[in-house]
Amino acid sequence: MSIHIGAEPGQIAPTVLLPGDPLRARFIAETMLEDASCFNEVRGMLGFTGQYEGKPVSVLGTGMGMPSHSIYVHELINDYGAKTLIRVGTCGALQPDMQIGDVILAMTASTDSQMNKRHFGGLDFAPAASFDLLRRAHDVALSRSDRVHVGGILSSDTFYDDDPDAWRLWAASAVLAVEMETSALYSIAARNGAEALSLLSVSDNLTNKQVATSEQRERGFPLMAEIALTIAHDR
Repeated sequence: MSIHIGAEPGQIAPTVLLPGDPLRARFIAETMLEDASCFNEVRGMLGFTGQYEGKPVSVLGTGMGMPSHSIYVHELINDYGAKTLIRVGTCGALQPDMQIGDVILAMTASTDSQMNKRHFGGLDFAPAASFDLLRRAHDVALSRSDRVHVGGILSSDTFYDDDPDAWRLWAASAVLAVEMETSALYSIAARNGAEALSLLSVSDNLTNKQVATSEQRERGFPLMAEIALTIAHDR
């Protein structure tokens, strides 16, 4: 057991899917995994391990924001030996051609957080996805949908920004979307020798104010999980 994860050694697979919402973790486990069993309920952050086409895969909620996400990523790698971590989350699109349900593969993650600056003594670090995971996810995604985008995203510490137009600065530099976790995931994976990828579903669009329902966020975006499980099976 670690401080925040109640699993025993061997209960967590080397490949872990990471939705922010613990209810999405349960939905993935119940609908996409075989013989899934719960390994974590600490702080309500549900985690499960099951089989996908004969291979063990785990899924664990991480909560919202980089501080929460980084706790679980750190413990999964350092206390349970996780090698491949795939975020399956939602995001707000920053480009007008994106629709609710589109899939984004985050190649890089800009951020307004100070976490990496603290680690690197004030210097900038450019967190990036595992190219192998990104390449294979792109191949799988294109075979299943024509609504797939690859590029840079923004991981922000702020959900309700004091400046409602702050996103426009990032959008003008071709940033595809904003969310709150990926920069931490890529950074922690990089310095711990793990592979990471962030697969995101568009749940709202800041350019036209389209917004998905809470039920859609929990259950309505299965494609990103299907892509993640497919590439996880090939590890």
